[in-house]
Amino acid sequence: MMKVHLMFADRDFNPEEALPFNANDLIQDLELTPILAAMADEDEFLLKIARQALLASLTDLDRIRYRQEILSDCMAHPEVVKQLYQVPMEFLKRKRSQWLWISTRHANPSSILSSAVHMLEASLDLLKTLRQIADQHRSSFRSLGFQNLFKTFQKELDDDYLALVARHIKQLRFPDGALISARLGPGNEGTEYLLRKPNNTDKPWLKRVFAKKSPVYSFSLHPRDEHGAQALGELRDRGIARAASAVARAADHIESFFNALRTELAFYLGCLNLKDRLSGLDSPVSIPEPASAEERRFSCRELYDASLTLTMNQRVVANDISADGKELIIITGPNQGGKTTFLRSVGQAHLMAQCGMFVPARAFTANLFTALFTHFKREEDKTMESGKFGEELKRMSAIVDHITPHTLILLNESFAATNEREGSEVARQIVTALTEKRVKVFFVTHLYEFANSFYQKGSENACFLRAERLPDQRRTFKIKEGKPLETSFGVDLYRKVFKNEPEGMDASTRQHMEKGKTAL
Repeated sequence: MMKVHLMFADRDFNPEEALPFNANDLIQDLELTPILAAMADEDEFLLKIARQALLASLTDLDRIRYRQEILSDCMAHPEVVKQLYQVPMEFLKRKRSQWLWISTRHANPSSILSSAVHMLEASLDLLKTLRQIADQHRSSFRSLGFQNLFKTFQKELDDDYLALVARHIKQLRFPDGALISARLGPGNEGTEYLLRKPNNTDKPWLKRVFAKKSPVYSFSLHPRDEHGAQALGELRDRGIARAASAVARAADHIESFFNALRTELAFYLGCLNLKDRLSGLDSPVSIPEPASAEERRFSCRELYDASLTLTMNQRVVANDISADGKELIIITGPNQGGKTTFLRSVGQAHLMAQCGMFVPARAFTANLFTALFTHFKREEDKTMESGKFGEELKRMSAIVDHITPHTLILLNESFAATNEREGSEVARQIVTALTEKRVKVFFVTHLYEFANSFYQKGSENACFLRAERLPDQRRTFKIKEGKPLETSFGVDLYRKVFKNEPEGMDASTRQHMEKGKTAL
């Protein structure tokens, strides 16, 4: 039985497998929709497979590397992959246009056999095409997945086998009628009906003409004898029942194989679609280097937000970060300085890396996670059942119920819906508890008391990043290493509201407005 095994080395990919309970939160918070749309390229089936694969993260290094090697082959030979994908697509097209369906529940053996034969006939030249692709390109592919797949094509679909299948298809059409044997059972009823190979089919036609004929007893039905025809049809169905069942299983296997080939190639075709879009926008991609979950690794070069790139249709600011050995990464800085964008890029890269994809970066290394959670700020509960702070705590409680060691959680402006002192204390206690349980935390925050409390501890497992702002107040949207600043950026808020500089502002006033606890 032929297996595809391009997603897993030891099992088929299940596109119906249950996704994490927070799948919709991940799509919303990390803005995955543009990425999925680019992978799908307006194909609903590709969209379904891309969504399933991206959100169902792998947690085993060997399985990730298995997919990475296959993806590298796909990126090196995209035209061959697209050629392979067209084979099951052509089978699906023929099945729909020729109404090729097999139903063993209500159909009689004659109908089942006829449908199965038609399905096998429709697939024969496509199977040959797969073998020809394997013959032509096997030496160019390096991954274990493609090597095994091409080896299967060459072994199972050789010329002798395909010729044998073609002969069986011809015979199963019964051009000279069906030869069936039977025995008399109790009460002289027929039993042990068997379909037999036609006599003398292997002899030259001349010998068949002059061969000694065996005595036969025959009868002919009147053209209007409907009951006789029905009885004869029932006898025929008894004789071909076993053959119909066997041929139906063979056709079902071929159909299942084409479906699996289409499904598993769809993921890699989606990756190629996304790569083409990003490369067209002069944005690099690379195969990441995953590390074990027990390690604490995070470093990147030119990491960027792929969704923002696709939405703006241009290259965006990228970041270089080194935070190996860190359990807690706190990001502070001015509003609209690129903090949330950076956090999204971190989440996107981790998800893409852990499903075997490339990542939107020049280089990327990170340890595996057992689960990924996001806790981003939300609009106030419109049902008025709770305020924003209560809603934040409720979502955090749901996340905590699913947290295990080596989970990754991304927090964005969490617990800022209350005053700074209360919010900082809640954040401090939650983050402390998480890191003690070996949960890795990325936290974008304006809570200075919270951020500074960890900075003052001088913990070796914490990294402090800050959105860069130049001396002339211009933002670069770059994230750099830097300690938290005691500022609420009041001048920025004034400019945002009133669209100009406060009148009569001197250096002293500006400094006063920038103080963290000053109300504008």
